[in-house]
Amino acid sequence: MKRILVLDDLAEARALLDAAVAGLFPDATRHHAGNLAEARALTARLNFDLALVDLGLPDGDGAEFIAELTASQPDCVNIVATIFDDDDHLFAALGAGAQGYLLKDAPPERLRARLAGIADGQPPLSPAIARRLLRHFQSAPATPPTASPATPTIELSPRERETLALLARGLRIAEIAGQLGISRHTAGDHIKNIYRKLNISTRAEAALRARGLGLA
Repeated sequence: MKRILVLDDLAEARALLDAAVAGLFPDATRHHAGNLAEARALTARLNFDLALVDLGLPDGDGAEFIAELTASQPDCVNIVATIFDDDDHLFAALGAGAQGYLLKDAPPERLRARLAGIADGQPPLSPAIARRLLRHFQSAPATPPTASPATPTIELSPRERETLALLARGLRIAEIAGQLGISRHTAGDHIKNIYRKLNISTRAEAALRARGLGLA
């Protein structure tokens, strides 16, 4: 992690989250924002590797910002840090592209422990959130494979299929560019095209689609 964004309107919460990431990623540059306007100003001029985002902000919804950052900086890991543990906030954030969901009422040492898994590609989830996700999918009716929306296989170019396979392996945008011998900009364009064509917004969805296409 080279650059980290902490977005929260409460100074105390920003300090708590900043202390957690400072201990885990001591060499990273950390930037703070107290509202969406400040965060957007930062992301307009800087690229981030990690963003910790509160949902209830004075000038809007943090999930909207996550969706924007997912589209503009697909290599950034977006983690929610909030007090909201209800389904509406949880699934809106995940649908926007959040790759983890933490409750800020946890002790600081537990927040650090859950954030530590990011370096190994483990999505940080508070236990209460993990249980809520399990209950949601366990209670959802099973859908026959034939009822799933058809995956637009033929719409992906050969290069996009290669990119999707690498994305499913957890490679970051710079690593994908190196593997394919292309620029970061071109790799980012391929990822945006894949997300648009497959109507997805997260790496987890990309991995599922890649498995469905036999690419992972």
